Amino acid sequence: MSSFDELGLSRNMLDAVSLLGYDEPTEVQLQAIPAILAGNDIVAGAKTGTGKTAAFALPCMDQLKRGRKGSAPRMLVITPTRELAAQIAEVCGTISCLNKQRVLSVVGGVNIKPQIQRLESGVDVLIATPGRLIDLQKQGCVDLSKVRFFVLDEADRMLDMGFAPDIYRIAALVPQERQTLLFSATVDDQVEKSIGKLLHNPVRVEIAKRGEVADTVNQSIIRIPHTLKPALLIALLRERGSFRVIVFTRTRGRADTCARRLNKAGIPAAAIHSDRSQNQRTRALADFDRGAIDVIVATDVLARGIDVENVSYVVNYDLPMVAEDYIHRIGRTGRAGMSGAAISFVSPENEKMLKEIQHLTKQTIPEIEVKDFDRAAAEKQVADRTMQATAKHDPELAAAAKEMKKKEKRKEKAKARAAEQKAAAAAKPAKSAKKKPNAAKKTPSRKPSGRISRRK
Repeated sequence: MSSFDELGLSRNMLDAVSLLGYDEPTEVQLQAIPAILAGNDIVAGAKTGTGKTAAFALPCMDQLKRGRKGSAPRMLVITPTRELAAQIAEVCGTISCLNKQRVLSVVGGVNIKPQIQRLESGVDVLIATPGRLIDLQKQGCVDLSKVRFFVLDEADRMLDMGFAPDIYRIAALVPQERQTLLFSATVDDQVEKSIGKLLHNPVRVEIAKRGEVADTVNQSIIRIPHTLKPALLIALLRERGSFRVIVFTRTRGRADTCARRLNKAGIPAAAIHSDRSQNQRTRALADFDRGAIDVIVATDVLARGIDVENVSYVVNYDLPMVAEDYIHRIGRTGRAGMSGAAISFVSPENEKMLKEIQHLTKQTIPEIEVKDFDRAAAEKQVADRTMQATAKHDPELAAAAKEMKKKEKRKEKAKARAAEQKAAAAAKPAKSAKKKPNAAKKTPSRKPSGRISRRK
């Protein structure tokens, strides 16, 4: 098969394919769509950017008609992150333009009341993050008894994030007679042991093998002490260009700090992580998409399933805690056949993780240098900052620094006074020389009074 016409989709769905912008089906779509239309459960593993969302949305929504007002959802998609939920909702929303199904995304981090109101009016396709769905269920605001298609998207990521208990709890609320579809970037033993029992005789669709990296991504590493990473990142972005770059950090605080430093250096950037509100995260992605900011600094919340187009390259500011996450991070670039690059900063304490990544990918990642990076200047800057920080916490050093500061101020004041006096002296008019007394000039003699003194 080489076209959507041969997959068994209805005419409406073929029109939806055109709206989605697909010309030919991807490999995962070729294998998954007929199997889903045939009523099979699915376990599908495929690399990011291969059209997994359409692979389950097209055949499932093709079999759903618009429900009546106030009807319960009949297709439920569970996904780990808010961004991925928004992306799935966008694809399903495009498809629903033709079949008129009602699509709703419910996620945490935003007001729950509008979501409750939408559920009350009726929903055909519900996309949810586990936590928010359980909150809605506890409040009696969502009815899952009519679910026909139960989709677990990015299943391995949900397990990594500790959502296994929530998944089982949600699975107990949907009918036993259902079609369960498990999609993931990779499908390994952990996934099948943990939630594989939720499926019944599933058809396996494995497009991506564990550790497989897209050929379109050029990988490289730079060995650098952790303290010099901020200066190296700025030098790298200035040398290679900073437009449409994603920088991955290990922690939320580091993402915020990194974004602040980039903005201070004149490189527009924004941070995305779980502590940012949904509005902040949505706005950052929108600004990135329209070019208002050049760099997104993110934790692994952005590493899975987010379809950000035309990312020029990815920087691993920190290597991930899990080797598999490296695959997902660098999968943000080099998508849809385009070339991309992934540059990883490797500090001495990360050498063990680098070995695990190279073992997983079966590749030796080459080392490169940044020509514009002045290591000596960066080391001096770090040393100065360290001394200042140490002085703040050491009483003796703090007192010495304070005294030195006072001396410098006194010197400055003395210089200022001397400069003022010099300026004042230069502005004052020169005094005329004093006249010397005239030696020839005699003191005038006293005139005779006209009285004659007679002596007796």
